[in-house]
Amino acid sequence: MISVVVPVRNAAGTLGPCLEALAHQTLAAGNYEIIVVNDGSTDNTRQVALAHQVCCLDTAPAGPAAARNHGVAQASGELVLFTDGDCAPAPDWIEQMSAPFADPEVVGARGVYRTRQTSLIARFVQQEYQDKYDRTGQRATIDFIDTYSAGYRRAVFQANGGFETAFSAPSVEDQEFSFRLAQKGYKLLFAPRAAVYHQHDRTLAEYARRKFWIGYWKAFLLRWLPQKALGDSHTPLSQRVQMGLAGLVAAAAVLGLAWHPLWWAAVALLAIFFATALPFFFKLWQRDRAVLVLAPLLLLLRAGTLGLGLSAGLVGLRAPHSPRRAAIAWPNQMAKRLIDIAGAGGALIVSAPLLAGLVVLVKLDSPGPAFYVQERVGENGRHFRIIKLRSMVAGADQLSPVIGPAVRSGSTLKTPGDPRVTRVGRILRRWSLDELPQFWNVLKGDMSLVGPRPEETRVVAQYSDWHRARLAVRPGLTGPMQINGRGDLALDDRVRLEIDYIEHYSLLKDVLILLKTIPAVIRGDGAY
Repeated sequence: MISVVVPVRNAAGTLGPCLEALAHQTLAAGNYEIIVVNDGSTDNTRQVALAHQVCCLDTAPAGPAAARNHGVAQASGELVLFTDGDCAPAPDWIEQMSAPFADPEVVGARGVYRTRQTSLIARFVQQEYQDKYDRTGQRATIDFIDTYSAGYRRAVFQANGGFETAFSAPSVEDQEFSFRLAQKGYKLLFAPRAAVYHQHDRTLAEYARRKFWIGYWKAFLLRWLPQKALGDSHTPLSQRVQMGLAGLVAAAAVLGLAWHPLWWAAVALLAIFFATALPFFFKLWQRDRAVLVLAPLLLLLRAGTLGLGLSAGLVGLRAPHSPRRAAIAWPNQMAKRLIDIAGAGGALIVSAPLLAGLVVLVKLDSPGPAFYVQERVGENGRHFRIIKLRSMVAGADQLSPVIGPAVRSGSTLKTPGDPRVTRVGRILRRWSLDELPQFWNVLKGDMSLVGPRPEETRVVAQYSDWHRARLAVRPGLTGPMQINGRGDLALDDRVRLEIDYIEHYSLLKDVLILLKTIPAVIRGDGAY
């Protein structure tokens, strides 16, 4: 069973075509249910829903986030799909939207907007979305899901609390939820053939108003997820640059009233602004040349209104109350990264002679490469290649899978006396010298000096939802595990330590962990 949830408020004029489209899907009607959540409508929305013989749940007005959550609570499907009351899904929408979930690792998916409108503004909006779909389509996984065409596994949706109800208006509540899941390393996919037809903005005023409120609410989202200011799988970098350039153009133009040479600066900045839009203009030339007439004006309007909305949100106008917060506050993230760069860079220089000698010993001790490279899971579930000095015989991964059974039995992560470990490898492991090359991972940004240890992919595949909270930050060369028993810790005990580290993070705690790591290594706690 698949459940389709449609939140609506005063949607009597658009809900009929939406439900009509949902009633005529290529998937057999008995395989899905339609749940309309009437979010305090004062028009005939309820009557329209009942006329189409679908389930209609009435709630007090609280916004689409709360309405969707209420619909999911009443749903019976293992898979929950979302669309909006002003969207008309294509006939194969449910099939295309559910297709990515054939992969059991996928927990969320995102479809696309289409439009049948012919006005230039609506066509520009469609091309704007298409430009972002081009970007999204290049990603193996995504972190950004809009609920006009979306799907989630209901169990994961509910385990993570659903959409944030502090967003009381249609805004970025859908982005925030998908960012939250991506931060836990869940697999989210793009479904470009899962299309819904929508009535885009028809006037400049509608377009400007929508962009302003997107920017406004995005400001609050960035307080909880500040790293998303640097990018996501949906928004091109050029859009962020254009927002800054639009602000500089406006400032230079205004200040030019007092000092005229600044007007030339405004002209130069405007030229740079349009230069950043050249790839988009080229796409318009290929896809819909008539839209090029309005594109420069609309790009300026987009950048300006998004920037104004973001500025209004950042000064705290009508800030929503929410328990959400950044895993590590933005200033601490910046300071932590600077410390990582300085510390790892210095450590690589100082340890270079020792590392060279160890490479020779590894090569003399047993045949095979000196370095061992393995895929690990890092921040937000991103996979990266960790580098270590080889401490086992070549091809050890194929000889005896030790880690998998250890995790499933709840015992420790390593097994004493592993016959795959070489003579030099035992010394490397005893003194943690096999970890020295990971300073390179720290310098690259895959890891931090301090944090949860980077996990193997097969271990993460066995995580329950609460384990995944440890993926919210970069993994560390050392961390709470290293100073509290290392391999002697069971998985759950280690994860509890690491989640506590994240929830009570401070730079001082990092310093203390670094200092405690030295005696822990000397004692050989949990080293095998």
